[in-house]
Amino acid sequence: MYGRGGSQLGFGPPITPPVIKNIVIANVVVFVAQKLTQPAYGFDPVTKFGAVVPRAVWEGGRFWQPFTYMWLHADPLHILFNMFSLWMFGSVLALHWGEQRFLRYYLTCGFGAGFLIATMPYAAYFLGFAPGSVGLPTLGASGAIFGVLLAFSFTWPDRTIMLLFPPIPLKAIWLIPLLLFMEYAAGPRNVSHIGHLGGAIVGWIYLLNEGRTPGAPTLQSLAHRWKRHRMRQKLRAVKLEEERDRERWRNPNGGGRFH
Repeated sequence: MYGRGGSQLGFGPPITPPVIKNIVIANVVVFVAQKLTQPAYGFDPVTKFGAVVPRAVWEGGRFWQPFTYMWLHADPLHILFNMFSLWMFGSVLALHWGEQRFLRYYLTCGFGAGFLIATMPYAAYFLGFAPGSVGLPTLGASGAIFGVLLAFSFTWPDRTIMLLFPPIPLKAIWLIPLLLFMEYAAGPRNVSHIGHLGGAIVGWIYLLNEGRTPGAPTLQSLAHRWKRHRMRQKLRAVKLEEERDRERWRNPNGGGRFH
C-alpha cells in the first residue's frame, strides 16, 4: 500500500502496463519450465543453464548467465515476492516513465547486478579470499527489483508506503536503506547481498547518467547533506551546553540535598 498523492492511499497500481505483464509472464513461464524439469535431487537443467555461477562465467565461458539468472526463481514464494514487488512499484514507474525506458532500466539493473554477482566473488577468489563462493549459483529477479525500488523512491521520495512486514508507514526514500538494514541484520542467509545492493547501485548510476530523475541524489549532494547534518548536530550540542551553563548559573548548588 502506498500514497498516490495527497492523503489518498491505494493498494497496487491503477493500471498494469503491458511491459509489467510481459515480464511477469516470462518469469512464470520459466519457473514452470524449471519445475517441470526438476529431478528428484539437484538442480533442474534450466537452472543449471541459466543461474549465474562465477566460476562458470569466467572459466567456462557462460557469459549469458548474468542476464539469464534474473528470469529464474528458487521456489513459489521467491517468484511471488519478486513479481508482487514488480507489479506494485514497477507499474507506476512504467506508467510515469514510459514502457521502453522502464524496460531498459529494468534489464540494465538486472544485468548489472548479475555482472557484479559473477565478478566480485571471483575477484575475491583470485585474490585468495572466499574460495567456496565461486561455485555457488545465484538466481532471481531481486537485483532488478531493487533497482526498481530505488527508482520509485527517487521519483516519489515523500510518498508514503505501508509496509507489509513489518506493517509500518514509511517514506519511500527510506525504503532501500530499511530493506538493506533488515537484510544484513538478519545475518547470513541464502540471500545474494551482492545482487540486492548491486541492483540498487547500478540503478543509481543509471539514473545519474541519464539525468532525467531530479530526485536521484549525487555524491556531492549527499556530502552536502551530511555536512549540514553534522553542523546541525554541533549547533544542538552548543545550544544544550549553553542551557546547562544558564541552569548552573541560576542554581549554583545544583539542587543538591542538605542534611
